[in-house]
Amino acid sequence: MTGIEATTGFLALALPFIAAALAPILTRLFKQHACWPLALAPALAFLFFLQALPAVADGNVLLFGFDWIPSFDVRFSFRIDGLSSTFALLITGIGTLIVLYSGGYLAGHKDQGRFFSFILMFMGAMLGLVVADDLITLFVYWELTSITSFLLIGFDHHREAARRGAIQALVITGGGGLALLAGLIVIRELLGLSSMSDVLAAGDALRDSAFYVPILILVLAGAFTKSAQMPFHVWLPNAMEAPTPVSAYLHSATMVKAGVYLLLRFHPALGDTALWTTILPLFGSVTLVVGALLAIRASDIKITLAYTTVASLGLLVMLIGVGTEAAITGAVLYLIAHSLFKGGLFMVAGSIDHGAHTREIDRLGGLGRAMPITFTAAMLCALSMGGITPFVGFLAKEEIYYALEQGDAYHIALMVAAIAGNALMFAAAFVVALKPFVGRMPETIHHPHEGAATIWLGPLTLGVLGLLGALFYGAYHDYFSSPMASAALGEPVAIEIGWVPHLNLAFMLSLLTIALGIVLYAFAAQLRSGLANLLAAIGWGPDKGFDQAMRGLLRGAFAITNFLQSGRLDIYMTVTVVLIIAALFGPMIYMDAFPAMPDFPTLAFYEWTVLGLVILGIFAVVIAKNRLTAIVSLGIQGFAVALIFMLLGAPDLSFTQFMVETLSVVILALVMTRLRLSAADHRPLRESLPDAVLAIAGGAGFGLFLLAVTQRPFDASLSDFFERYSYTIAHGRNIVNVILVDFRGIDTMGEIAVVMTAGLAILALIRVRVGRKGERYPDPTEQTP
Repeated sequence: MTGIEATTGFLALALPFIAAALAPILTRLFKQHACWPLALAPALAFLFFLQALPAVADGNVLLFGFDWIPSFDVRFSFRIDGLSSTFALLITGIGTLIVLYSGGYLAGHKDQGRFFSFILMFMGAMLGLVVADDLITLFVYWELTSITSFLLIGFDHHREAARRGAIQALVITGGGGLALLAGLIVIRELLGLSSMSDVLAAGDALRDSAFYVPILILVLAGAFTKSAQMPFHVWLPNAMEAPTPVSAYLHSATMVKAGVYLLLRFHPALGDTALWTTILPLFGSVTLVVGALLAIRASDIKITLAYTTVASLGLLVMLIGVGTEAAITGAVLYLIAHSLFKGGLFMVAGSIDHGAHTREIDRLGGLGRAMPITFTAAMLCALSMGGITPFVGFLAKEEIYYALEQGDAYHIALMVAAIAGNALMFAAAFVVALKPFVGRMPETIHHPHEGAATIWLGPLTLGVLGLLGALFYGAYHDYFSSPMASAALGEPVAIEIGWVPHLNLAFMLSLLTIALGIVLYAFAAQLRSGLANLLAAIGWGPDKGFDQAMRGLLRGAFAITNFLQSGRLDIYMTVTVVLIIAALFGPMIYMDAFPAMPDFPTLAFYEWTVLGLVILGIFAVVIAKNRLTAIVSLGIQGFAVALIFMLLGAPDLSFTQFMVETLSVVILALVMTRLRLSAADHRPLRESLPDAVLAIAGGAGFGLFLLAVTQRPFDASLSDFFERYSYTIAHGRNIVNVILVDFRGIDTMGEIAVVMTAGLAILALIRVRVGRKGERYPDPTEQTP
């Protein structure tokens, strides 16, 4: 891309975040009407990706970005091809309608400005995810979608169910995100490539790698948790605790499609292996059938739609796993169709709730006369979801069945799962779109009404687009589905399927699906009751398992904390010393690197005197009768070291050591006189002997370590550096001072902070404490009668 185009691309990616920052201000000024200026941000981003369509449709890949962390070869780079372009158009196009819908749906809500900020940040995160080219950039946006979805699901944070749903979504998708990060790092380290473009260009490099299996498992963990595959699906229905605009956006073009996008993106690099064609169809088909059954069981419209999304995601994963050109084509067609009809149906559910004040299927009916526009939008979306021609859902279902017409047991099993799942979703679609609007209106519904234009505009637009996409299938395939399938397969694909039925096996299977769907719709109430009884009899499920896992995690953390953080200083000190001893002796034992015993050096009489002082100090500490004497005797060691510095020609260092040792002894002595401690250590030998052994082992370990260091050839490069540059760079002739103040200034500041922290701790120990009733604790130095 040219510089101007790249700048425009960055602006398009930044627009949702800019709008998110302005949302609270605009909402305060314009109330619910702030949705109109805020919707301009995704609309302008939509126009940017729309004008790039001709180039993308011709097979071009648009790349732009800049170096972000060059030392780690991380770029803030982006890639626009058929896959990312279609996703970006869905995200920004549906996002524009969602922002407008939110203005009407949440009109008068006290936190509407905060909601607009969250939904626009979420939009920006998802947009960045699908166009990111650098692997680390992709992960950053991936996790940002988890964080922003957490904020959206928990928007009504005063409700426990909303908080639980938000935490559940964050834990499951965040955990999968960490697995994905590990997979991306392995790919970077294995191939030495940091961008998706380079990984895709590497061909079979990942498939032929010895690390293919762990890479595949890590990538699938990220994709399966994000796209709610069994048994990670539980977060998706519980995410319905979010306001309806969130549900509509989350299920149509954003969060749940991120995992599907990842699988389509990695298909040329990881697909077409035995593991790929086994794991994905297995998880996908189970998710499809179980999700569709749970959709029929639900009585809340939003929950019904949520489980149909789980089933649809399973269908997409199953098709990607099959991996043939026809299967990928079917997945692409179904993904686009699902984005249109599912976003519309969720907004219809919100309109029903807004107008009838309930979402319970058994309490709804007869709303068609009071809400004709919503009814029309609902039927348009349901016809597409049911695979009726001439809607884009019909194109997708025909291509899916064509892809599975192979005749072997593997494809027959997948075909049975596809027919069962599609028939159940057909019934669920019309339970949501038809039953609330026909028949007799229950007496519990009072004054149902059509919402504002911003509420019905979104579902009606998406329903009409589902019709126009099929009617003008030539342009639809040229600009959307064919480039998307080509990018997912890594080779050019031309999709030609139209809305006119052909008398073939795929069409016969479509008719069978519709017939089964009509039967299931007719017996939906009985099925709902039977499935509810079956699940009640089973009892346990993944959702309950999540709660059990979280409780187990908390109990385990509490037990580990109590074990490691017992509150006893002696245990902390013992563990620390033991680990230090292990760190000293472990490498020497493992590598057989004990130093050779050197010849004892010839010492002058004054050096013998200093050595005698050291030994005398050690014995004085050991045989001291009380703690105060031991502290004073301990200072002998420091003074002896100061004498060594002075004798070896470092008087300034010696003076510093004298000052530090004197202050340490004085402060420790003062502290000991203020603490309520016994005068001496009265522990029996069985308790004091292990400490003595650890002390001797620690001293021996440090001695051997220092001896080993001094026996190695001396590298004077660092000493020469400081000698050469201390004056020329830092303008100081005292090398030690220059090192402490200039070259290691940050370290010195850290040491000062440590000393200050120790001083505060000492102050806390010696100051007067207040008891439960407000009385002073007795001063241990005071005489008591």
